[in-house]
Amino acid sequence: MSRQLKLGAFLMATGHHVAAWRHPNVPANAGLDFAHYKRLAQIAEAAKFDTLFVADSVAAPTQDIASRMARSDHFEPLTLLSALSAVTEHIGLIATATTSYNEPYHVARKFASLDHLSGGRAGWNLVTSDNAAEAQNFGRDEHIGHAERYSRAREFHQVVTGLWDSWQDDAFIRDKASGAYYDPEKLHVLNHVGEHFRVKGPLNVARSPQGQPVIVQAGSSETGRELAAQTAEVVFTAQTSLASAKAFYADLKGRLPKYGRSADSLKIMPGVFVVVGQTEAEAQEKCETFQQLVEPEVGIALLGRMLGNFDLSKYPLDGPLPELPLTDSGQQSRQKLLTELAGREHLTLAELGRRIAGGRGHYSVVGTPAQIADRLQEWFEQGAADGFNVLVPHLPGGLEDFANGVVPELQRRGLFRTEYEGRTLRQNLGLARPGNRFA
Repeated sequence: MSRQLKLGAFLMATGHHVAAWRHPNVPANAGLDFAHYKRLAQIAEAAKFDTLFVADSVAAPTQDIASRMARSDHFEPLTLLSALSAVTEHIGLIATATTSYNEPYHVARKFASLDHLSGGRAGWNLVTSDNAAEAQNFGRDEHIGHAERYSRAREFHQVVTGLWDSWQDDAFIRDKASGAYYDPEKLHVLNHVGEHFRVKGPLNVARSPQGQPVIVQAGSSETGRELAAQTAEVVFTAQTSLASAKAFYADLKGRLPKYGRSADSLKIMPGVFVVVGQTEAEAQEKCETFQQLVEPEVGIALLGRMLGNFDLSKYPLDGPLPELPLTDSGQQSRQKLLTELAGREHLTLAELGRRIAGGRGHYSVVGTPAQIADRLQEWFEQGAADGFNVLVPHLPGGLEDFANGVVPELQRRGLFRTEYEGRTLRQNLGLARPGNRFA
């Protein structure tokens, strides 16, 4: 079978557009409505998506403008995906969990449990936290600095994957006749002592169906790329053009040999924000409907958060993006991307806030199913992507538009599956099942 692209459905409660919750066809309470998420999961699975992707933050926004944004109430991702594992059979389940405000044993145990519950469909989106407000919920006055966050993340990954290998695949024999529940020779105690963590182990969950859940990352800074090349199996990235996406793809794949890895061991899936219409005019009209719902102050608040936790409310709406210091608490790669976008297109602060209200810095395509498929095919065939994390303006409507329009067009072109290749996320992504390091 020829190479085919991979698709993830990014579920952001009401949708990816900052004003989605105000649209008449969107349930405003979607963040805490399990029936809503069940419907989304089943739409994506029927369309043969590889994964569901759920982002997370462990802090609720509290500034005045937050009362006008739908970001304050939503399910904890692992709890949600555990429930969705019972109403789906094939689609991958990727949840975000920060390495800055968790402990490795907790994360290893929860994701191994999700992998068992789902029959081998779990993925961990390893993030270092770009929301400075999280620090004050975990006994700190200030967010951990960028360099320390990545140092901690690297060791965190080392501990989690070590714990996932606590037991060999056949360690639990559960022999009633002999009375042997497990083979002690197939138990491995980690005994990790490092700069950030001391973890004895073993994990009290058997080795999971995939051997280890799939590791996903989203960092695109220099430090983030190096961590991804060393540890990630899927990378979610924001790129605004084919040229930048090709450069990122070549750079990241080019780092893999240093760690003894092949190009196929890492799938790069840029985010793509799509608005689908039967005609281009209809798609543009749909997009503009959402844009008209964006209050300038809301767009600017979102922009400040994405630039690296800056308060931009004191700057004039019709002025340029102010010169900002390099963020130490947020995503440096996203700050660079948005700053370059503002300069390249000479956007005012209000214009930039409105511009990112939907895609939030990701590549955006507004058009017919064929037009959107053209762009995805171009990126896929020209070495810019192995697949895409699909962002839609509103849910469930935007996902239904993509599933019913774009997916059949990709299938017609032989670019996307018509049936799942296997039962586990690794099988469907074309990733090898890792061996146990202690065996």
